[in-house]
This record gives sequence, structure tokens and C-alpha cells, in this order.
Amino acid sequence: MDTNSRTQPAVKSVNSALPVGLLLAVTAVWGATFVMVQDVVQEMPVFAFLFWRFGIAGLALALLRPTALTRLNSTDLKHGVLLGLMLAAGYTAQTIGLKHTSATVAGFITGMFVVFTPLVAAVALKKRITSTTWFAVGLATVGLALMSLDGFSIGFGELIMLVCALAFAAQLVFLGEWTSTERAYGLTVVQLLVVAAVAGFASLFDGGPELPQTTNAWIATIFLALVATAAAYLIQAWAQAHITPTRAAIILTMEPVFAGIFGVALAGNEITLRMAAGGLLILAAMYVIELAPKSVEIEPSPHP
Repeated sequence: MDTNSRTQPAVKSVNSALPVGLLLAVTAVWGATFVMVQDVVQEMPVFAFLFWRFGIAGLALALLRPTALTRLNSTDLKHGVLLGLMLAAGYTAQTIGLKHTSATVAGFITGMFVVFTPLVAAVALKKRITSTTWFAVGLATVGLALMSLDGFSIGFGELIMLVCALAFAAQLVFLGEWTSTERAYGLTVVQLLVVAAVAGFASLFDGGPELPQTTNAWIATIFLALVATAAAYLIQAWAQAHITPTRAAIILTMEPVFAGIFGVALAGNEITLRMAAGGLLILAAMYVIELAPKSVEIEPSPHP
């Protein structure tokens, strides 16, 4: 992978809280729409749903601003395709893993991207992660475990979910490395269309890219495509032009917290003491990473 196509500082930092606030909003949307996604995939095959969700999202952004693609050079296009393949790998592994393990265990292992993100940054990009950042990652991981786990064993499903977490972590790291304010829109379009293409191909082994069959499924798919996909991934790409991947990963671990909050508020779900404690630990992780000096959150490695 060509990570030297543009000059980029080892640290991304802005004084404004806007990127963090917008990424939190994205995480809240994903948490709020979790039940909606579950309902849609009960009505249609998962890969068909992903094809329409990401296809509509990518086409909508492309039609809204077609010049964004022409502004990308060949290296940018290659990066967009690689990001899309990472994202597609994550969703594919998650889909397969959910057939072989429980949703709660799958949710926890998917959330392990918060651990893999600094590891990928350290190995692939020669970044040195500070002890404060590792402490925040540890807090978030324990919080995820408290919210998600009630017994755990390693089997095929769990191993596949680890691939999912690793793919999502890689997408976070390399998006942070390759995106910029100017490239964010074009990179988002390319990676969304790549996910749609992969999902469309995978759907051929399960009846093809079947259309939503009910009005409710259509409404949910279009809403998820435009709000939870097109807008959400565009905001993520822009935000990661200003904050580090590990910081972004810790913010994104708020998704199960928001899912729990909306589950209580909208569906009357019961919140347990463990869930509350887990949510507080994830909040604490965010607090720690936000207080950490951004100039030393991720340092360049002393090794070449």
C-alpha cells in the first residue's frame, strides 16, 4: 500500500470539538438504527440489503457532487477501492460470524476494533501509541465486555468476528492516513460503491440482489442508505482528516451505549447494572482520550 502519496503529519489535531461532536452524532445514529437494521434483514437477505443500502448511498453522493470523483487522482482512487474492500470484508465477516455465534458476543468482538486500531497503526504505519491511549483502549474494552458478554468461548464464529474487527480497524487506520478535507467526499463515494459491488456479487450466491418487498422495508433501506450510510460515512471521512484513528475508534465504541439508551427509551428494554457500568467505562475512556494531549496521542515510531 502506498502510504506516502501525500505529506501528512504524524498527528492530526484541531482545537475545535466539531469533528468529535459529529463523529459522536454518527455513532448515535448507528446505535439508534440498530433495531431498524435487524428488522430489515428479517425481510430480505443480508447481502441484498447491503447492496441496496451502500449502492443507493454511493449513487446519491455521486449524483449530488459528481465533480468529487474527478478530483481524485489514480492513487486516491486506489485508496478508495482498498478502503471499500476493507469495509466490505468487515461486513462480510460480520454477516458470516452472526450465523455461528450470538449477537451479544458478535457485538463485543466487533467492538474489539478499538484494540486492533492502535495495533494496526503501530505495525502498518510504524506509529508508537502512548500509555494514556492504551489505558483508554483498555477501559473501552472492559466496558464493551460488561455491556455485551455473558459467557464466552472461542469457535469458528468468534474467529470470523475477529476478522471483522480487524477489517474495521484497518479501514479506520488507513482512512485516517489517506483522507483529507478535500478528498473526504470522493473517497467516501468510491468506498461505498465498492462495498455495494462486493455485496451484489455475494448476493448472487443467495438469490441475487433482491428488492425490498414491503413499503416499510423500502423506507428503512432508503433511510439507512441516505442517513446512516451516505451522511454517516462522509462525516467519518471528514472527521478523520482531523483526529487520529485510535481516538475515532474510542468514540465509535459509544455505539452500543447509544443502542442501549435508545432501546430503553423507544423499546422499553431493561438496563442492567452491568450495562450501566460498561457504559460508564466507555464514557470514561472517551474522557481520558479527550483530556490526553493530542500532540502525543500517537507518536511516530523511532524505528524506520
